[in-house]
Amino acid sequence: MAGRREKETEVREIPFSTEMRPRPTERLGGSTATLLVSGLVVLALALRFWHLGDWNFQATEMFTLRDSATPQFQNPRPLGYLLNYFLVRPFLPLDEFGLRLLPAVFGVLAIPAFYLVCRRLVGTRAALFGTLLLTVSPLHILYSQLARYWSLVFFLSAIYPYALYLGIRERDRRALAVGLVTGVLAVLAHPVTILLVGGPALLLVGRLRGEHVAGVWNQKTARWTVLLVLIVAVLVAVRFVPVLQSWIAEHDKHPGSGQFLLRSPAPPGLKQIFYILAYVESLTLPLVLIGALGIYLLWKERDRPLALFLASVAVFPIAFLCLVSLRTPVSIYYLLPTVPVFFIGAGSFLDRLFEISREFRPRWLLPATVAAVVIAAGAPTLISDYRDGRRFNFRAAAKWLEQRMAPGDVVFSDQPMVLAHYLPGTQVQRLRVPAPLMQSVHELNQAGRGGALWIVAPAPSHAFRTNLKRSGLISWIYEHCQLRNTMGVGRVDLRQEYLQIYRCPPGTPPPIEAHQDSAQPTGL
Repeated sequence: MAGRREKETEVREIPFSTEMRPRPTERLGGSTATLLVSGLVVLALALRFWHLGDWNFQATEMFTLRDSATPQFQNPRPLGYLLNYFLVRPFLPLDEFGLRLLPAVFGVLAIPAFYLVCRRLVGTRAALFGTLLLTVSPLHILYSQLARYWSLVFFLSAIYPYALYLGIRERDRRALAVGLVTGVLAVLAHPVTILLVGGPALLLVGRLRGEHVAGVWNQKTARWTVLLVLIVAVLVAVRFVPVLQSWIAEHDKHPGSGQFLLRSPAPPGLKQIFYILAYVESLTLPLVLIGALGIYLLWKERDRPLALFLASVAVFPIAFLCLVSLRTPVSIYYLLPTVPVFFIGAGSFLDRLFEISREFRPRWLLPATVAAVVIAAGAPTLISDYRDGRRFNFRAAAKWLEQRMAPGDVVFSDQPMVLAHYLPGTQVQRLRVPAPLMQSVHELNQAGRGGALWIVAPAPSHAFRTNLKRSGLISWIYEHCQLRNTMGVGRVDLRQEYLQIYRCPPGTPPPIEAHQDSAQPTGL
């Protein structure tokens, strides 16, 4: 009996120990849950492989094509490229389908992986609700059909921090091992995934301050936990601090060097607000709201340590990246590792609705209605994405140009690497400011061969998209060029992906010096 009391006392002193145990929920039969998850996996397979190879490449996918052909381990994110090189390249060409095959596979694998992790954390029914929302999520489907490493990042991020949590909290060595292995793979997939352990590490340090340190240090689990945290901290400092420094230095050296023609940045403060709003919009506002409410209810009623852990996994990376965005451009893609938290919270919230809706008949009516509202919020985007792939049709633009270009013509374009890929043998220059356009027209006139200047640019569709007005670019185009074609498919959401093709015939443009004041970068 004395040994048992000592063991129980030891468990209570472990960081992340259970202060409030989860309330037991109505258990589903094992065969029923397995059948439902199997159905969701089949649905995920259909949604992620439908039209998989139909869409042309977009800007960042060109880097995957380049790096998958000659992968290098010193690359800050080598895992996806190595997998393409060794698993796909021997059997399939690295084309639109081949490069998207593994992202789609990892997008499907994320469904059962998320369910298994979520079931351990919040129960079977909550896991089923969360997995349903993930299966039909436009954001996750988009990343699963993108020839980048993001679906792999999501897959590993949906496992490793939660497996580490379960391994430490429940003294589950198998879960701890899974967390360590998937954690290493996650940081090899993309360095940003290391931020997921930043919040829990701060919680752990704060918890140790509040305890009698000597007593905690006598616990074997606590000593191993501290050692693990120290090892992770050293690895982060050695590998990722130089990566961050070189990333900032590269943007300082070549501002606005990306493939996309982007709008000018908002002032500090407003920029970070827009960054968070874009993140919320990508998830949909209803999902974020019920996800946050689900975590709050966990903290209030069921499992406070788990709620604090989930909140820290999401809040720390978001806050860190917002701070980094004060110094250098930061993509919204980097917030993807935090997304599983909101699906876990949403599943927990719907499960709680099921518990409190005893006066409703049938009991599933209220949670099913809320789930339908969340799914409906993303339906216009999902339908639209299957219409145009949420990308500009540079392949069609290249085919149209091929039939009309003459020898000596000059081409400028947004996403020049993509257009050049579909226009082999043609040099496509980056569209940024008017000065290079005026220089090219001047050279065409000097050559006297009658060549023309072609411009392929996105049509501005709303305030947060491409802005051609800055630097006088659109004014110059309207003054000296003719709109020859508009390509795109209408969407039913706010995004529109129309490309416009302009032809600027030889003429007598104003002197280049007359527009020098306007030739400023459009920004990021």
